[in-house]
Amino acid sequence: QVQLVESGGGLVQPGGSLRLSCTASESTPSNHAIGWFRQAPGKEREEISCITGSGITYYTDSMRGRFSTSRDNVKKVIYLGINNLKSEDTAVYYCAAVPRCLTSGYQFTAYGWGQGTQVTVSS
Repeated sequence: QVQLVESGGGLVQPGGSLRLSCTASESTPSNHAIGWFRQAPGKEREEISCITGSGITYYTDSMRGRFSTSRDNVKKVIYLGINNLKSEDTAVYYCAAVPRCLTSGYQFTAYGWGQGTQVTVSS
């Protein structure tokens, strides 16, 4: 059974950086592909990135450059780094397992969603 918990969100000033964590439970296989997503108030959920069990990453085109995804399979943690944060990055950020990383559309097959972590970018 896949269980994921996001952490690392908070209030950040524009231009700042954050690293979010997605921690998998003991029972979650360490080689699951994991997707990162976000949802801003009043907006649809967006795909950010997907990382395979071996660490190959896929990014939504609009997320390239400021977002970076990595994983530590020993610790069972998947990371999302965000640089040069902007007010439009304010959202709840989620991670979820996916059957297979794709360039897009993987949110529709994602499962084991975490509860999300709030990121607020404001001065």
